[in-house]
Amino acid sequence: MIRQPDFIRREMFVSALEQIKVKKPSPLFDEVFFDRVQEEICIEILHIGSFDDEPASFEKMKQYAEANHLQYNQNYHREIYLTHTNRVDKSKQKTILRYSVT
Repeated sequence: MIRQPDFIRREMFVSALEQIKVKKPSPLFDEVFFDRVQEEICIEILHIGSFDDEPASFEKMKQYAEANHLQYNQNYHREIYLTHTNRVDKSKQKTILRYSVT
Protein backbone atom coordinates (compact mmCIF):
# COMPACT_ATOMS: atom_id res chain seq x y z
CA MET A 1 0.00 0.00 0.00
CA ILE A 2 1.14 3.50 -0.73
CA ARG A 3 -0.79 6.29 0.96
CA GLN A 4 -1.92 9.06 -1.38
CA PRO A 5 -2.97 12.62 -0.51
CA ASP A 6 -6.72 13.26 -0.52
CA PHE A 7 -6.53 15.33 -3.71
CA ILE A 8 -5.36 12.32 -5.76
CA ARG A 9 -8.30 10.93 -7.72
CA ARG A 10 -8.71 7.67 -9.63
CA GLU A 11 -8.44 9.48 -12.98
CA MET A 12 -5.06 10.94 -11.98
CA PHE A 13 -3.86 7.51 -10.90
CA VAL A 14 -4.95 5.87 -14.17
CA SER A 15 -3.24 8.59 -16.21
CA ALA A 16 0.01 8.27 -14.27
CA LEU A 17 -0.05 4.47 -14.50
CA GLU A 18 -0.56 4.58 -18.26
CA GLN A 19 2.41 6.95 -18.60
CA ILE A 20 4.70 4.75 -16.54
CA LYS A 21 3.63 1.65 -18.48
CA VAL A 22 4.96 3.32 -21.63
CA LYS A 23 8.23 4.51 -20.03
CA LYS A 24 9.07 1.39 -18.02
CA PRO A 25 6.93 -1.58 -19.09
CA SER A 26 6.36 -4.33 -16.54
CA PRO A 27 3.74 -7.08 -16.33
CA LEU A 28 3.39 -6.26 -12.62
CA PHE A 29 1.67 -2.96 -13.44
CA ASP A 30 -1.45 -4.96 -14.30
CA GLU A 31 -1.71 -5.84 -10.59
CA VAL A 32 -1.60 -2.21 -9.37
CA PHE A 33 -4.92 -0.65 -8.46
CA PHE A 34 -6.36 2.44 -6.78
CA ASP A 35 -8.70 1.94 -3.86
CA ARG A 36 -9.84 3.49 -0.62
CA VAL A 37 -9.38 1.40 2.49
CA GLN A 38 -12.05 1.82 5.12
CA GLU A 39 -10.93 0.59 8.49
CA GLU A 40 -12.58 0.72 11.83
CA ILE A 41 -10.55 1.24 14.95
CA CYS A 42 -6.89 0.45 14.50
CA ILE A 43 -3.52 0.62 16.17
CA GLU A 44 -0.77 2.06 14.05
CA ILE A 45 2.82 3.03 14.51
CA LEU A 46 5.31 4.92 12.38
CA HIS A 47 8.24 2.55 11.96
CA ILE A 48 11.48 4.24 11.01
CA GLY A 49 14.24 1.96 9.83
CA SER A 50 14.82 -1.28 8.00
CA PHE A 51 12.02 -3.76 7.39
CA ASP A 52 14.17 -6.25 9.31
CA ASP A 53 13.69 -4.12 12.45
CA GLU A 54 9.88 -4.13 12.31
CA PRO A 55 9.48 -6.84 15.00
CA ALA A 56 10.41 -4.24 17.67
CA SER A 57 7.58 -1.99 16.46
CA PHE A 58 5.16 -4.93 16.38
CA GLU A 59 6.08 -5.71 19.97
CA LYS A 60 5.26 -2.11 21.01
CA MET A 61 1.90 -2.42 19.27
CA LYS A 62 1.20 -5.72 21.03
CA GLN A 63 2.03 -4.19 24.41
CA TYR A 64 -0.23 -1.21 23.70
CA ALA A 65 -3.10 -3.50 22.68
CA GLU A 66 -2.74 -5.61 25.81
CA ALA A 67 -2.51 -2.56 28.11
CA ASN A 68 -5.69 -1.13 26.56
CA HIS A 69 -7.63 -4.42 26.38
CA LEU A 70 -7.72 -4.44 22.58
CA GLN A 71 -7.65 -7.49 20.33
CA TYR A 72 -6.50 -7.76 16.74
CA ASN A 73 -9.36 -8.41 14.31
CA GLN A 74 -7.11 -10.32 11.90
CA ASN A 75 -3.81 -12.09 12.16
CA TYR A 76 -2.32 -9.85 9.47
CA HIS A 77 -1.35 -6.20 9.31
CA ARG A 78 -1.17 -3.49 6.69
CA GLU A 79 1.97 -1.63 5.70
CA ILE A 80 1.87 1.83 4.19
CA TYR A 81 5.18 2.89 2.68
CA LEU A 82 6.00 6.57 3.05
CA THR A 83 9.46 6.48 1.49
CA HIS A 84 10.92 4.91 -1.64
CA THR A 85 13.12 1.95 -0.72
CA ASN A 86 15.54 2.59 -3.60
CA ARG A 87 16.01 6.27 -2.78
CA VAL A 88 16.19 6.34 1.01
CA ASP A 89 18.77 4.72 3.24
CA LYS A 90 17.36 1.70 5.12
CA SER A 91 17.87 3.43 8.47
CA LYS A 92 15.60 6.29 7.36
CA GLN A 93 12.81 4.34 5.66
CA LYS A 94 9.35 5.19 7.00
CA THR A 95 6.49 2.69 7.11
CA ILE A 96 3.15 2.89 8.88
CA LEU A 97 2.30 -0.47 10.42
CA ARG A 98 -1.40 -0.96 11.17
CA TYR A 99 -3.59 -3.58 12.85
CA SER A 100 -7.38 -3.39 12.95
CA VAL A 101 -8.62 -3.90 16.54
CA THR A 102 -11.71 -4.22 18.71
